[in-house]
Amino acid sequence: MKKIVTLTALGAILAATNANAAGFHLREQSAAALGNAFAGATAGAENNSYAYFNVAGLTRQKGTQVNVGGTYIIPRAEAHDIYPLDAGGNKGQRNQDVNNIVHAAISPNGTISHQLNDEVTLGLALNVPFGMITKYDGAWAGSDHGITSKVITATTTPMVAWKATDKLSVGAGLPIQYVKARLSNTVMGRQYGANLEGDTVDVGYQLGAMYEFDENTRIGVGYRSEINHKLKGDISSNALYGFLNQDISARLDTPAMFSVGAYHRINDKWEVMTEYQRVFWNSFDSLDIYGTEAVNGLTGNYLLSSTPENWRDTNFYAIGVSYQLDHQWKLRLGFAYDESAVKTADRTPRIPDSDRYWYSMGLNYAYSENMTFDFGFTYIQAKEASINIPATATQAGVSAEYDNSVKMVGLSLNYKF
Repeated sequence: MKKIVTLTALGAILAATNANAAGFHLREQSAAALGNAFAGATAGAENNSYAYFNVAGLTRQKGTQVNVGGTYIIPRAEAHDIYPLDAGGNKGQRNQDVNNIVHAAISPNGTISHQLNDEVTLGLALNVPFGMITKYDGAWAGSDHGITSKVITATTTPMVAWKATDKLSVGAGLPIQYVKARLSNTVMGRQYGANLEGDTVDVGYQLGAMYEFDENTRIGVGYRSEINHKLKGDISSNALYGFLNQDISARLDTPAMFSVGAYHRINDKWEVMTEYQRVFWNSFDSLDIYGTEAVNGLTGNYLLSSTPENWRDTNFYAIGVSYQLDHQWKLRLGFAYDESAVKTADRTPRIPDSDRYWYSMGLNYAYSENMTFDFGFTYIQAKEASINIPATATQAGVSAEYDNSVKMVGLSLNYKF
């Protein structure tokens, strides 16, 4: 019986690991594209930061170029109407509201590209495509389901793009991704505390194509593969079970993404663009946790628990417009609708996520022929979210309502040598 209870507790501790990385995909990899709510990100290729969305667009970047930027992400997540729940779903005494659950962070990015000749362009990018930080008070009613959740990634991608014809360009990249996770929560109805830490480096691939009908109109297609990570680390707890103190490994898969976008320049003043992206969250079929210490005669890597995941594929839709104010300034505007991967029945305190609306604006400033600056601002309004998790043998239950929104400010410098 002790083994069954402990396995369930361990599974509960790690059940949100995939969710943390996947539920907080950081699309903010270009301050220029941010200004249009990422409409046309796959076809825009206005500078080499757009290569994150479509590597084939590098063929439009002449000579040697460097883009350096970052996005300051300011989320707001507040939990209210918090109640403990028993196994039958009955509410206890209302708890105090919890504010500032999700912490602000900076997502840096940088790309360097070099045109070898009229046909081939090389590139190297650094991005932070996944990440989140959530932190609750350890005494809150849902502490068995999450206190601290911190996941960071860093991806280095060597790229090459080839202009196959006057109209068609193709490209490929090799994302090398580092992931580090730290999770903490209580166990057995707040009787004990537990912490998990782990990291890994793994590799995926990126493909892209761009077709230019003429100098004013182009479409782009981009694909980023899922990356199969196997985190290695340890779990520690003040519980009486030595079972909860050992080296472990757990699989964490960042999802594949498919994008298609279009760009059209109407005249010297106006540009319009659109974007569609499909994110394949359903790659999270299960979370398998492996231990390394001997238990009941088992040694080496053996399966401690397997937790089914219920994430769904999501769609992202965006439209945008840009207006050339004068020879130095360009105004960008955009709107997007972003679906949540989390179903209401599967929502947890670690990821109080819901469908979102994006409202974006930006400015491009041409300081000189070689140097330009981009500024982007986005406000994201999320639909109201709720959680309702009855108590189990190993976890206290909780119900809560969430109000979520995000503000983002992006800045970048692009220099042509």
